[in-house]
Order: sequence, then C-alpha cells, then structure tokens
Amino acid sequence: MKKTNAVRLLEKGNIFFETIEYKYDEDDLSAGTVAQKLGQSIDQVFKTLVLRGDKTGVFVCLIPGNSELDLKKAAKISGNKKAEMVLMKELLPLTGYIRGGCTPIGMKKTYPAFIHDSCMRFENIYISAGQRGMQIKISPESLIAFAKITITDLVLK
Repeated sequence: MKKTNAVRLLEKGNIFFETIEYKYDEDDLSAGTVAQKLGQSIDQVFKTLVLRGDKTGVFVCLIPGNSELDLKKAAKISGNKKAEMVLMKELLPLTGYIRGGCTPIGMKKTYPAFIHDSCMRFENIYISAGQRGMQIKISPESLIAFAKITITDLVLK
C-alpha cells in the first residue's frame, strides 16, 4: 500500500509507530472485524468519529471499538450544548478521509480532538492509517502528544 498522509506526518515528526495492513471487506468496516483481523483486543482498536457541535463546529473523538460514544459527554467536553455525527457525505470534504479510513492525523484541517481515557491502559493502540486496510500501531502517549489530543471520558457506561 502507498504511504498515507498520516504515515508521512508521523515519519516527519520522528514518531515511533508501525503500520499493519489487512484485507478489508467493504461491507464490514467495523472495529470488531478490524480487531479480529489484527489479532488484537477490540479495546485497543480505536475508531475515529467526526462530530459537529452547535457552538464550536467540527471536532473529533476516538473511542474503543467496542464502545458507544456518549454524545452528551462529547458535547460538554468540546464546549457545546449538543453534538451530532457529521453526515457520511461530509466526511471526505471535511477530513480528506473516507469511512473506514478516517484518522485524527493529517486531516484537511486541524480540529479539536478527544480520546477516551481507557487508551492509557495500553502500551499501544491501533488507529486507522488513513485508508481502509491499514492501521497504525502507536503508543497512546505518542499519539496524544503528536496530534494534541485531550484525554477524557467519552463513552456510554
């Protein structure tokens, strides 16, 4: 696979990471399937969600693959009263990425980003590398520092 923008930026920043390629099925882009193909716990595979708040606009949340985003928590932590997922058709124009290949690194614009605090339980987590069929294995500390991500509680209990 070709180098993605996310991979190029991490290399340029001298950040230690690995890329892992896998065969993907366009009909099943779920985090559970990705975790299974990587042979990893779904708790370590983080999905990147793009939202729009009623006051601050677009922001990004990363949550474990087996979790559901708490929209109220996401809105509050991002300085909004309400937040909702952006429409699928808006994802590419806003971020430069498509569903199943969205990553917080190297979006068209830098949006505020938040990651669920469970990431700190792991030596490494997995995020999309910016295209379907490729993941980045990275320490949460490196990702958080590089992409200026805020650690918080984002999921439904």
